[in-house]
Amino acid sequence: AFKAAVLIQRWYRRYVARLEMRRRCTWRIFQSIEYSCEQDQIKLHNFFSYLMDHFTPSSSKERDFISRMFISGESFKEAELEKYCDYESLEVPDSYMGPRLSFPLLPEHATALLEAFKQKQQLHARYVLNLLHETRKHLKQLPNISHVSTCYSEEVTVCGDLHGQLDDLFLIFYKNGLPSPSKSYVFNGDFVDRGKQSLEILIILFTFLLIYPKEVHLNRGNHEDHMVNLRYGFCVGLIGMSRVHGKKILKMVHNVFCWLPLATLIDQKVLVIHGGISDTTDLDMLEKIQRNKFISVLRGKKRKESNANVEIKEINGESKAEAEPGEKEAALSLCPQPRPTQAPSMTNRLEFSRWVRQTVQEQIEWCRRLVDISESEDEEPTYSSMVSLTDLDGPCWTRQEEWKQILDILWSDPMPQEGCHVNTVRGGGCYFGPDVTGKILEKHNLQFLIRSHECKQEGFEFCHNRKVLTIFSASNYYEIGSNRGAYVKLGPDLVPHFVQYQANKTAHTLTMTQRQGFSLEESAFRALREKLFAHTSALISTFKAYDTDNTGRITLSNWATAVESVLRLGLPWRMLRPQLVRSTADGMLEYKSWLDDLAMEQRSQEHIQSSLLEVIYRNRSNLETIFRIIDRDHSGLISFEEFHQTWKLFSSHMNIELTDDGINDLVRSIDFNKDGNIDFNEFLEAFRLVKQS
Repeated sequence: AFKAAVLIQRWYRRYVARLEMRRRCTWRIFQSIEYSCEQDQIKLHNFFSYLMDHFTPSSSKERDFISRMFISGESFKEAELEKYCDYESLEVPDSYMGPRLSFPLLPEHATALLEAFKQKQQLHARYVLNLLHETRKHLKQLPNISHVSTCYSEEVTVCGDLHGQLDDLFLIFYKNGLPSPSKSYVFNGDFVDRGKQSLEILIILFTFLLIYPKEVHLNRGNHEDHMVNLRYGFCVGLIGMSRVHGKKILKMVHNVFCWLPLATLIDQKVLVIHGGISDTTDLDMLEKIQRNKFISVLRGKKRKESNANVEIKEINGESKAEAEPGEKEAALSLCPQPRPTQAPSMTNRLEFSRWVRQTVQEQIEWCRRLVDISESEDEEPTYSSMVSLTDLDGPCWTRQEEWKQILDILWSDPMPQEGCHVNTVRGGGCYFGPDVTGKILEKHNLQFLIRSHECKQEGFEFCHNRKVLTIFSASNYYEIGSNRGAYVKLGPDLVPHFVQYQANKTAHTLTMTQRQGFSLEESAFRALREKLFAHTSALISTFKAYDTDNTGRITLSNWATAVESVLRLGLPWRMLRPQLVRSTADGMLEYKSWLDDLAMEQRSQEHIQSSLLEVIYRNRSNLETIFRIIDRDHSGLISFEEFHQTWKLFSSHMNIELTDDGINDLVRSIDFNKDGNIDFNEFLEAFRLVKQS
């Protein structure tokens, strides 16, 4: 009996160990592919940034186009933005049966919204724009770092990434209760993208923020970013949802995003930020940055300076190559200090007072131009601007230093090793070790750090000797059953208590084997095979380097090394090999037939040749993002004018002489249905035809 028990125990332990290894491999595949997509997004953005840095506009029209290419709400001043997004001009039809909002908002409005969204109803664009307008006004008065105390409520609940998954938010409120004077919430960024109900989540969170401004706190995440939204679905989903007013809502949303606070401090002891920290993170600097300057953290860090220099050189009649080093003097010469007019007699007090106000205003405008904030909005002072004004004698940071501070807290990840280095996996932020965590916590007298940004199988995870807590609230993030969501509750003792859940009803019926097993695993390997197929040409070249005798065969060890050198996903290829390569008797792989099998799996019903399909698979996300960048009005169509200006940009960078007639011929040839615009299918078709020819 004892022998039988030991035998069963050994068998069970081996089975669980194998199951765990399969789970970890599946998880690594999903995570590696996700991070490589983020890396592609940053590379693509850097490419466009480089183009714009090295392109000298030949006319004011080209300059306007370039300035709009990466600028969403930033190009609008206060009055222009309010005029463009004027909600009062929109009429709500009598046939509208959805929820209605009136300001100031009451708890009943939030309850009505929750019920309406459960019934798949939509909020009318007038109310959405009104809500965004009020939210923006409120956020502008908030500090960069919000402060929360457990003294005024029993607990503070911290939620991680939601990523447009409304069911998760409903479940959190069902389990934990709605925000109220006795129940505080901190939502730690990444409210949008990937999921299909991003706008609904924003509406609910902003509504509760306005009803309970002291109990609801929102941090900015790396997906509250104009450039990231172009790739991961929020822009397209919003425009598709509201064709008529979607562009206005999107413009306003992106302006609201840049006003979101950057961090939250709980009882001055727990720091809540979206991504992480670096060895240069400075909370004092973060407190004083004008956060609204960074609509996109991905935007090139020298964009504003380089654009200003180009304009200065153009005005002075210089080319880029001929510019003198004294750029500062040139800048000063553009905005000479105003000389005050002769002061009127003191006997006429009214006239003298008017003269003083005018002189002071001229001096202020000159100072603004001097420090490159001449486009500042003429509006009521914000919290961050007041902090800056009260600290004029303090240190002065460059825009690049401020940019790096925000980039690091939104994009960074912890690592088990000591030190701090660039996060090459995501392409942005850094990896920080336990020594960096200890140093920052000690410097600011903190107990521990709460961050999100990474999907965890159990919904949360401690690291760095329990000094860093990752919380992730989007369950079933990669696939049904892939992970739980979680939130954490902190009482006055600041001891974390976790609540885990899975919002999808199907996930509750899965057995442990099913949860770890075939459907989830197959989904991961399907995505991996697509990735392999998309790099067929590079794989063949690398395989041939190992196949010195031209036999068409390589060892399985060389196969694993070659695949990693091409894809750079950091996966255990030798362990994954049985799922990707059919077993071979002599340990050799016929790589051409293996790649043919991959091509057969991915080949579409239209029988597109595999080399062409490979290019489309590899570049579809990039082409889609490029399409959305060119499509500045988010109409889903590229106008001839948009196409013309973009190709002038490309031709300048690639030193290709393209006449206006040549570009016009090109755009007419791509417009297959001759409707005067280019849609995404025509855009892809153009690449397909070029590849075929």
